Amino acid sequence: MPRLATAAKRLVLGLPFRSDELSDTLLRKRIALPVFASDALSSVAYAPQEVLITLSLAGLGAYVFSPWIGFAVIVVLTTVVVSYRQNVHAYPSGGGDYEIATTNLGRHAGLTVASALLVDYTLTVAVSVSSAADNLGALIPFVGEHKVLFSVLAIVVLTAVNLRGLRESGAAFAIPVYCFIVCLGGMIVVGVVRLLLGQDMVAPSAGLDVRSEADHQLSSLALMFIVLRSFTQGCAALTGVEAISNGVPAFRKPKSRNAATTLAMLGLIAVVMFAGMLALARATGVKMAEDPATQLVGAPPGYKQETLIAQLAETIFSGFPPGFWAVTIFTALILVLAANTAFNGFPVLGSILAQDRYLPRQLHTRGDRLAFSNGILFLAFFAIVLVVGFSAEVTALIPLYTVGVFVSFTLSQLGMVRHWNRLLGTETDDEARSGLRRSRLVSGFGAAMTGVVLVVVLITKFLVGAWIAIVAGGLAFLLMLSIRRHYDRVAEEIAAPDVIDAVLPSRNHAIVLVSTVHRPTLRAVAYARATRPDVLEAVTVNVDDADTRRVTSDWERRQLPVPLKVLESPYREITRPILQYVKRIRTDNPRDVVTVFIPEYVLGHWWEQLLHNQSALRLKGRLLFQKGVMVVSVPWQLESSRRLATPRPQGAPGSARRGYGAPPTNGVKPGSTSEPATGSERADAR
Repeated sequence: MPRLATAAKRLVLGLPFRSDELSDTLLRKRIALPVFASDALSSVAYAPQEVLITLSLAGLGAYVFSPWIGFAVIVVLTTVVVSYRQNVHAYPSGGGDYEIATTNLGRHAGLTVASALLVDYTLTVAVSVSSAADNLGALIPFVGEHKVLFSVLAIVVLTAVNLRGLRESGAAFAIPVYCFIVCLGGMIVVGVVRLLLGQDMVAPSAGLDVRSEADHQLSSLALMFIVLRSFTQGCAALTGVEAISNGVPAFRKPKSRNAATTLAMLGLIAVVMFAGMLALARATGVKMAEDPATQLVGAPPGYKQETLIAQLAETIFSGFPPGFWAVTIFTALILVLAANTAFNGFPVLGSILAQDRYLPRQLHTRGDRLAFSNGILFLAFFAIVLVVGFSAEVTALIPLYTVGVFVSFTLSQLGMVRHWNRLLGTETDDEARSGLRRSRLVSGFGAAMTGVVLVVVLITKFLVGAWIAIVAGGLAFLLMLSIRRHYDRVAEEIAAPDVIDAVLPSRNHAIVLVSTVHRPTLRAVAYARATRPDVLEAVTVNVDDADTRRVTSDWERRQLPVPLKVLESPYREITRPILQYVKRIRTDNPRDVVTVFIPEYVLGHWWEQLLHNQSALRLKGRLLFQKGVMVVSVPWQLESSRRLATPRPQGAPGSARRGYGAPPTNGVKPGSTSEPATGSERADAR
């Protein structure tokens, strides 16, 4: 079984990397762009659509606000990109928003950012794969009918690819991301050229009317509320921008400059795509509705609303089906791969938090392929829970989505304002001070813009799902505080004193547990004698008179130089009599240490664990809670475990793939199950 598991692991992950090979996994800019920017780039696949869907609640007339909403989103996006270019130069260690907020605003602000980002990364995966299912469903109906299944399988595949390491996942994802950029950019260019040439482009939904959800005309306040909510939906295009600041250590040197360049490329591409899609949607007359069955007037029976990108591709590439197929397929791919941004951001942030003792330490270590494997698995699990819980519905997940990212944006920019103020307090050069003031102005403007968006998000989305993200972030905040308090308490409890207590135990009272006189028992007795305790005795529990007589008779016949004590157990228990006996020794001699030797089988198959060692495990678990008691397991390797422990000879078929090393050098022939006798076995023989 272990060999099968090792072979499967090597098949999925590949051969492990040495720790000193970490530098070989760092990314060039052309690979870093698809790795870290796929989330932000993919947002243009659904952010413009969400703007139109939300405006549809006010009726067709509200579509007139779409250009202004688009302009506002672009202003915020540009501001955030420019400010984050400053962040990666000021804080290149990879802590990103968490490090900035913690350093400049305090521990609780940093934890607020961290909890918001952890929730947001999880939502990124869920939203991305769900949106991919929607887009691919326009081309493959089976996917549209089984969105949850498709989304879960997509998360599993992404998990497996990311477990292979950052470099391999980046190379695997680079081609689809660049193909998406080319296809969507080509669609926008072709659409603009056709408009300039005066060609008619009419979307499939252009002839439909959009009915307001209200029975009467909306009030000005209600209309303003819908416009603001539409703006917050469009701000989903900003998600993923922060991932580059969290991933600066993954870039090749010069890290900060390469990260800033990648961020600028991301911002330019995202702005062009977002603006182009909104403009083409207005020019072609695309109609989108939150509830197509009731809001779209004039729709034929059984009408299925396609995504904005699918409608634009069908309209612009009319008469050229390969163009429509390419846009649809690569849009679905980029939306799946957008989750890869979270698979790179979440584990890195989790590692930093674990290093600061806010998350379990297992998240800090890297796996075989130098990826943070535990963080990747945690993210995949929670993302699958979200996908299943919300039935892979993008519109239901989006309201949860933007809360966390704008919390981190706002606190990060406020932290940067304080950072620049602190530097201004010590800088005396006039030219340098002028540069610091400009940087402070950018960060201050970014904090104001993202803060306004955050307030609007909380007001317009609280009741439609944002409260769930807030509660999840709050629970994550409290959990991290609790973990930190636990680690601090344990560290304080086990800290070595300045003056070491030189008082040693008076004596070592050793006990060997005996159930049957067999080779594991004899090995345990031999090892216990080798430790030379002050008192050594064997103990057996009388749960069956015939068995106990056989054990004592066997013991006397072998003339073992260790006395055997029989503990009575009228209720046929094993654990309680031994615990009571150990406690009695400790009570009579409080300064003595009691060492309990327990013979145990080492087994080669999982099912064998169910048949052996159960009493030993229960007893060991109880003894470990007794003060002044040491528990020693004396292993006896059964034949099944010896076969698994014997390494294959180097060069054997499949040995490299399964992770086996060189053959043994102790004189044992490869494949043999024999081994040299140990000291304890020689003692047993005597």
